[in-house]
Amino acid sequence: MSFLDPSTDPLGRGYHLMQSKIAIGSGGVLGKGFTHGTQGQLRFLPEHHTDFIFAVLGEEWGFMGSFALLTLYFVLVLWGLSIAQNAKDRLGAFLAFGVSFMFLWHILINIGMVTGMMPVVGIPLPFMSYGGSFLISSMIGAGILANVSMRRFIF
Repeated sequence: MSFLDPSTDPLGRGYHLMQSKIAIGSGGVLGKGFTHGTQGQLRFLPEHHTDFIFAVLGEEWGFMGSFALLTLYFVLVLWGLSIAQNAKDRLGAFLAFGVSFMFLWHILINIGMVTGMMPVVGIPLPFMSYGGSFLISSMIGAGILANVSMRRFIF
C-alpha cells in the first residue's frame, strides 16, 4: 500500500519515495545549484549517491539538468540500436541490442522508481550512480558497443 500512497507510512516504507519527490519538486526549472540541495546534502534522501542520484540531480540542476541527462541517455540508447541495426554479423547485432536494452531498462526503472511511478528497488543509474562494479559493467557495455560499431568485416 505504501507504493500506491506513500503518505500512509511517511516515516517507514514510504520515506524514500516521499523524500525523493520532495527533492525533485524543490529543484524547480533551474535547480538550487551544485551542492546546494537540501535533501541530498542534509541526508534526508537515503542512498543519495547510488539509487536516488537522479533525485539529487533534479534538485541541484532542476528540470533543465534532468532534461539534458535524459537527452544524453536517449542518444546513447539510439546510438546502440543504430549499431545493432548496422552490425555486420548476427552476434554483433545481438550484443549491441542487448547492451542497449540493458541501459534502457536501468534508466527506465531507476527514473520510474525515483519519480514514484515504480516501486523502490535498488537499480543504479548508468554512468551516474556511485559503485565500482556497475560502473565497470556500464563501461564494458559501452566498449562492446564501440567494438561492434567499428567492425567492418565478417570473419
